[in-house]
Formats: sequence, structure tokens, C-alpha cells
Amino acid sequence: MVRIDILTIFPEMFEGVFSHSIMKRAVQKGHAHIVLHNIRDYSLDKHKRVDDYPYGGGAGMVMMAEPIFRLIESLKKERTYDEIIYTSPDGEVLDQPLANQLSLKGNLIILCGHYKGIDERIRMSLITKEISIGDYVLSGGELAAAVITDSVVRLIPGVLNDETSALTDSFQNGLLSPPVYTRPAEFSGLKVPEILLSGNDRLIAQWRHDKAVERTIERRPDILEKE
Repeated sequence: MVRIDILTIFPEMFEGVFSHSIMKRAVQKGHAHIVLHNIRDYSLDKHKRVDDYPYGGGAGMVMMAEPIFRLIESLKKERTYDEIIYTSPDGEVLDQPLANQLSLKGNLIILCGHYKGIDERIRMSLITKEISIGDYVLSGGELAAAVITDSVVRLIPGVLNDETSALTDSFQNGLLSPPVYTRPAEFSGLKVPEILLSGNDRLIAQWRHDKAVERTIERRPDILEKE
């Protein structure tokens, strides 16, 4: 089981994401324990402020060090964490190998950034890994944290009904997934490739591999260049 503690100023943003489908089943089956923490609860300010103006001037606000530090330190007193992750556009870009690595961990913290970011001293003293989900900017780190959590939890043994399903996902073997079909065998004049109806597992596996290579070359040649 993996435990993921998510630190945010908007915990309600996760309610819909984690209460349906695979994520919901993962929690119900005890394969994942996801805990939401409101950073404002750890602010000593009477108005529960967690941000302030940046030193040196400039636009935007910065998340203060003290509430975040108090929250993370309180969690670390209860258990040991394998990674303390900060969602940041300048972090390591999330990919399948990274999701695979994180799925093998026991306890993770994900800190959701906001505004112009967090006080650099938190990054220097507490954060062990920074992760980006792409080269663009979001209003906050909550969506990124949800993406990271989903990509990790679905890989935990027992979460998916068919555990081999995750092994054939795009990127798992350095390729995109091949085309997939289901019933009916013919729809609107379009037929399922005969090979998939043949029952020959060896030929089907070879067809799927060839199509995966073909699709990757056509759509994402950069993936092959990394190999």
C-alpha cells in the first residue's frame, strides 16, 4: 500500500477526482491511502494567511515558509517519507518510468504550489523531488498533484482488475499503444483487422508490436530517440 499526503490550500478540489473509478476502488480496497491536508490549518495568522508579498518587489504573491514547514514537520514526526514532492513547472517532467519508480514507494508527500511559488527555503530544506506535468503553467499545483497521484496509484498491484493492463499502456515499453477494437466486428462499413479475430496469439502479439512501432514513429518519434 502507498500512502500519499497531499498538502494544498484547496483540498476540496480533489473530492471529485478521488471519489470515482479506479482511484475510489484503490482506496476502498486498501491499496492506497490518500490524505488531504489544508495548509491554512497550520498558519499562526489569525486570518489563516499562507502567502505574502515577495522580497525585492514584483507582481504576485509567495507561499510562506512557516505554515508549510510546520505541516511537513508534523507529518515527518509520524512516519518516514520516501519522497517529499513539490509540483513545479521547473521540476523533472513526469513520465512513465518516473511513475513506475514512485509506485514502489511507501509514503509520499505532494506539496501543491500556488501563486508565484513557495518560499525557496522550503525547497532547499525539505523538498526531495520536484515534478512538472508539462511545459505550461497552471493556476495551482492541485491538478498536477492529482495527475501524479493517479499515475502512481493505478500501478499498485491489485488496483486494476487485470494487472497486466498497466504493462501494455503507452510508454511502458518505450512505445505508444497499438490500435484497439471491440465488438461489433464491423461498424459503419469499417471492419476489425482479421488478424485480431484469428485467435493466433503469436501473430496478434507481433501485429500489436508492429502497429505500436508504426504509431510511435508517426506520432511521437521523440520517444524512440530517447531509447
